[in-house]
Amino acid sequence: MDLIVPGSGLVIWQIIGFSIFFYILAKFAWKPILAALESRESSIEDSLKAAEVARNEMANLKAENERIIQEAKIERDEMLLKASETVKQMIEEAKNTASIEGAKMIENAKAAIETEKFAALEEVKVQVGVLALEIAEKILKKNFSEVAAQQALVERLVKDIKLN
Repeated sequence: MDLIVPGSGLVIWQIIGFSIFFYILAKFAWKPILAALESRESSIEDSLKAAEVARNEMANLKAENERIIQEAKIERDEMLLKASETVKQMIEEAKNTASIEGAKMIENAKAAIETEKFAALEEVKVQVGVLALEIAEKILKKNFSEVAAQQALVERLVKDIKLN
């Protein structure tokens, strides 16, 4: 039984040794250990708070990113609509310009045709005048002494004019 129950002297020495050890620990080591534990606990709490703040900020950033994406989509749609309208307007302007230019070209062609027509008529008038002068010259060259010859010549010339 000696092995199971320690002696009273050993228990007293162990209590004294433990008390000295506890006093030294309390005097020199307990405060730094508690301070280290408290600082560790506060740093863990700060880290948890920072993580919570970061999580909230991430949620805010995500919401902000979604809002920005939506705005960008709306702006893109507006830009595409404006571009489409601009293209339609440019096509319409090009059609109008082409029709105006076509009308001008037609008017210029009509004017050129009219000018050519008048020039041709003037040329015909000149040729008729030249022919009339030639006929008058031939008539004047004939001898007008014979009345019957003059009448036959005039009749022949009149017949030539009616045939042409």
